[in-house]
Amino acid sequence: MADPSFRRIDEEKVIDAALDAAMKAAERPVDTSLKRQWDEQLEAELEASLQGFDPLSLEIARPGPRTRADDRAHVPKGAVGQEETRGPRQGKVIRVRGDQVFVDLGGKSEGMVPASQFDEGLPEPGALIDVVVDRFDPAEGLLRLSRKGAAVEASWENLRKGLIVDARVSKVIKGGLEVQVNGIRGFLPIGQIDINRVEDAAVYLNERFPVLVTEANPREKNLVVSRRELLERIRAELREKTWGALEEGQEREGTVRSVKSFGAFIDIGGVDGLLPVGEMSWARVDDPAKLFKPGQAVRVKVLRIDREKEKVTLGLKQLLASPWDDVEDKYAAGTTVPGKVTKLMEFGAFVELEPGIEGLIHISELGPKRVFRVKDVVEPGQEVQVRILKVDGDAEKISLSLKPGPVAPTPEPEDEGPDEPTVPKPQRKVPLKGGLGDRDPDPLKPRK
Repeated sequence: MADPSFRRIDEEKVIDAALDAAMKAAERPVDTSLKRQWDEQLEAELEASLQGFDPLSLEIARPGPRTRADDRAHVPKGAVGQEETRGPRQGKVIRVRGDQVFVDLGGKSEGMVPASQFDEGLPEPGALIDVVVDRFDPAEGLLRLSRKGAAVEASWENLRKGLIVDARVSKVIKGGLEVQVNGIRGFLPIGQIDINRVEDAAVYLNERFPVLVTEANPREKNLVVSRRELLERIRAELREKTWGALEEGQEREGTVRSVKSFGAFIDIGGVDGLLPVGEMSWARVDDPAKLFKPGQAVRVKVLRIDREKEKVTLGLKQLLASPWDDVEDKYAAGTTVPGKVTKLMEFGAFVELEPGIEGLIHISELGPKRVFRVKDVVEPGQEVQVRILKVDGDAEKISLSLKPGPVAPTPEPEDEGPDEPTVPKPQRKVPLKGGLGDRDPDPLKPRK
C-alpha cells in the first residue's frame, strides 16, 4: 500500500502544472484575424443547416444505361476537327439515309458524311471510304465527317485552322482576293492562290474552288485561307503514287509548269519532268516560249528516269511522225536541192532541207579551193543550192556539198541513117603542086 504522503505530493505537482499552463495561455495574444472569423462563421452555418439531417435517409441513385451522347459529353465543342486528325481515317459504310451516308469508324464510333460529297454516286453498304473528322454533333450523338479533300459546310462555330472549305472569289483587292465562304468574308493572299506565281489575280474572279483555312478568329471576324497549301498537299500525295508507277517509255498527260530557254518543266502527276528543247519537235526550236505556256496541257513520253536524283526526261517529238522515215526516197545521192544555212561550226555548216531534216556541209565541201573559215563562204539564214553526197536514214545524217558536180560527157548522136542521098566527092583533075613539081617521074628511072 502506497504512502499517502507521496500521493499528496503527486497531486500537488499536477495542480501546479495545470496552473502554469493556464497562466501561459492567458499571456498569449488573442487571434482575431479575419480569416479565422470567416472560418468559424461558415462552420457555424454549416452545423446549423445540417441539424436534423439523417444521412441514412438519403437514397442513392443508380446509374442508368449510357448513351452515345453521354460517351461524348466530355468532348468540348469544336475539340475534334480536321486539324487534330493525323491523316484520313478509313470507315465502312453502314447505310445511306436521306442526304447522309452513315459510316462506322470502329471502336463504337460512328459518323455521317453529306451525300452531296459523292459526285461519282452514293456508295453501297460495306464499301470502305476515307474520311476526315469535322466535329462532334451532340444533337445527333454522331461525328460529322467529310470525304478526304472535300469541303465542309463552314460557320463561325466550326471554322478553324486546317479546315477545308469551299470559297468563291467575289472581289480583287490589294494583296490578293476577297472570297465568300458560306456567306463569310475571307481573304486569299495573292501568294497563296496557286503553286506557280500569279501575275494577274483578276483571272480568278467569280471562280469557286476548295481552300484551306490558315487563320480564323470569330471574335474579330477575321478569316484567311490558302489554295496553294491545299494544292501542295494534294500534289504530295499524288507524287508518291506517280513515282511508284512511273516507267520509261510510258506516255503521260501533263501540264506545263514553267518554260525556260533550255526546255519546259512538265507536271506529270506530282512529278516534274524536263522536256528539253531538242526533244520538243523534229524541227529546230529557237524559242520554247512560242510553243508552250504555263498551264497548257500536253502529252509527252517518258525517255529517261533517274530515281536517285529524282529526275525525269521527257520527249514530245517521239509521239509525232518522223520526217526521216522516207528521207532516202526524197533525197537521192547526186541530186541538187535548195536549203537554208542554220548553224556554222568550225568543221562545217548545217543546212535545213525541210523542217526536221538537216544536213552537214563539211568544210572540205564548201568550195573547189581550200577553205580556212566557214564564215568566209556561207552565213546563217543564207539560201543555198546543195548537192546530196550521202544519206543515212537510220543515223539521221545527210552529207552535202557546195562543190559543182562532175561534168557528164556529152553523148554522141546516134546514126539513124541519112535523110538525103550522099553526094560523091569530085575527083581532082589538076595535080597538086609541090614535091616533084609538074614532072611525072618515072619510078623506074634512076634519079640524078
